[in-house]
Amino acid sequence: MSRKLRKTYGGVNAPSVVALMRLIETQGKMTVANWMLDYAEREMLPLFARHCPGDARPAHAIAASREWLDGKVKLPYVKNIILNECHTAARELDDNPVAQAAASAIGQSAGSIHAAPHLLGLYFYAAAAIGYDRLGLDASAAEYEVVAEEVCADYTAALKAVAIDDEPNPAKCKWNC
Repeated sequence: MSRKLRKTYGGVNAPSVVALMRLIETQGKMTVANWMLDYAEREMLPLFARHCPGDARPAHAIAASREWLDGKVKLPYVKNIILNECHTAARELDDNPVAQAAASAIGQSAGSIHAAPHLLGLYFYAAAAIGYDRLGLDASAAEYEVVAEEVCADYTAALKAVAIDDEPNPAKCKWNC
């Protein structure tokens, strides 16, 4: 690896991301949280597992988040797992950018159950994980951005598939970006 790699791809001002943000704002908290966890479990967890077989920390973060959504555990328990397992896994993987970005994406997904800004974090890290996995580590920034747009389209389609028309209690999002 001859150059420093970015941790994320995609841009908050990209029209596709702005459209995604507007779509998220039309959905309720449970719809959004389950969509994110489903996406992370379907797309990021297998990618992480291919690179780090036997490391269950990101899967544990998803499971704990689902338990919180089901009212089975308290939020501090879940936050501890997200921070001290999933994000720790990501910090330990500087030598594996695909697994590092996938673990970060999963951590953002798990964190979204209590903090809306994490909603975009999953996308940004997923774009890097998928881009590095698909293109390797020496592609151009423009090539990674093409993958990021594809990931955003996939991510948006996944939300549209579960979106509730005229949601009576849409999530309140302060994007902080």
